Amino acid sequence: MSSKIAKAGQPRSRSAAWRISLWGTLAFACGTLVVFMVLNNFVANDIQRRTDAWLSGEVETLGDVAERTPKGRLYGRVVGEVAELASREVPDKRRTSTGTSESVFFMQTAADGSPTLWVGTGDGHTALNAIRGGKPAADTPFDLWVEGARVPFRVVSVPMDDGSHIYLGVSERDQMHVLRKLRLRFLLLWLLNVALGFAIVFYITRRMLTDVREITQAASRIGESDLSKRVPTSGRNDEVGQLALTLNHMLDRIERSIRQLHTITNSLAHDLRSPLTAIRAKLEMSLTASVRGQEAESIVSAIDEVDRLTEILTKSLDVAEAQVDALRLNRTAIDLDELLRVMVELYEPSMSEKGLRIQLRSAGAVDVFADASLLHRLLANLFDNELKHLPASCTVTITLSTEEGFAVMMLEDDGPGFASEISATMFKARVKGEDSPGHGLGLAFVEAVVGAHSGEVLAVNREEGGARLVIKLPLVAVQTPALVAAAA
Repeated sequence: MSSKIAKAGQPRSRSAAWRISLWGTLAFACGTLVVFMVLNNFVANDIQRRTDAWLSGEVETLGDVAERTPKGRLYGRVVGEVAELASREVPDKRRTSTGTSESVFFMQTAADGSPTLWVGTGDGHTALNAIRGGKPAADTPFDLWVEGARVPFRVVSVPMDDGSHIYLGVSERDQMHVLRKLRLRFLLLWLLNVALGFAIVFYITRRMLTDVREITQAASRIGESDLSKRVPTSGRNDEVGQLALTLNHMLDRIERSIRQLHTITNSLAHDLRSPLTAIRAKLEMSLTASVRGQEAESIVSAIDEVDRLTEILTKSLDVAEAQVDALRLNRTAIDLDELLRVMVELYEPSMSEKGLRIQLRSAGAVDVFADASLLHRLLANLFDNELKHLPASCTVTITLSTEEGFAVMMLEDDGPGFASEISATMFKARVKGEDSPGHGLGLAFVEAVVGAHSGEVLAVNREEGGARLVIKLPLVAVQTPALVAAAA
């Protein structure tokens, strides 16, 4: 577990700083887009309102001039010049090289709808056809699409007393040009603000999470090497600084609790082992005297029971310490292949005497960073279990390999397998099968030792019969430098 924590503390490409910055920037970008849409609609409506106001005012003036001007040869000239002057008063309009406006037109139609006066570019027939194709309302500005024009005209009409109509139109080209410039400038400012906002949020978040990462890395090393170490504090009275102080206070309490636990377990082990050792010594001395027959057998049986009691005491204390992550380790680099060969050579005579066969399959040296004493006891515990539970003529196969930074040791046999009633709780202390002669501490001890070394253990029944136990221990190459240095 500690190795996983150490890996989690290392920088990753998909770090929280990137996620926070991306989501924060996305929220900011969406918010500013909404603001711009509202602003764009407001500007567009305001421009149209001002245009409509100018159209309504000018068309009334032109209508009044048309009514007051006598119908004759000079009528078209007078009204046309007034319309031309009105077109020049349109603010912010583009002019041609001749000074006339291409974005404004004035047209008067007779009572039958035929054109009588036109002021603007072209002959006015396209505009008249567009007006005839629509249904313009008097005195109300409307949009008019003229054939050949890329943008619509804003047009207002006024009926005259003689049945004729006057139309004044202004192109919306310049309005759209203003809006396009506004949108372009906003887009540039928006991109600049988004990039700047992302950089600021990322810098602040990265700086804050750097402190968190340092705390995580320091916390992953604490407990692996030395409980007296503490996480670094930034000195700032913010959330990260409070987190560091809280973790250090918690570590103080944990260190005191672990020391108390060690003191209790040491005292308990000493207080119990001393009388047991004394009892065993006295029993062995009694065997040297003139003891025969049934009395000697009873003494030997008593010695065996004392040994079993001592073993139960040792395993129980180790399991209890491992459950609170307080198992004391003296890590060194160990060749698991060499250790297995030594253990197989040691247990092979006992297994052969019981009619068992043992096989070792290994591809070569596999170095792990572990406590040699605990690893030796773990293997001895496994071999003792095979001797206790397997009937004669069974085979024990041990396979050693490596897989994704772990040494994988798989122990298989073709015996009766694990009891079905303990399949879900076989790694708990005091759990054993109904016919088991043990005390239910074997697998609990194995899991405690493997867990203390940041490994994994799996026990299942084989489909073809028998049991399979898989133990994974981290290789030396994947251990954190701080852990190796502390052990050294």
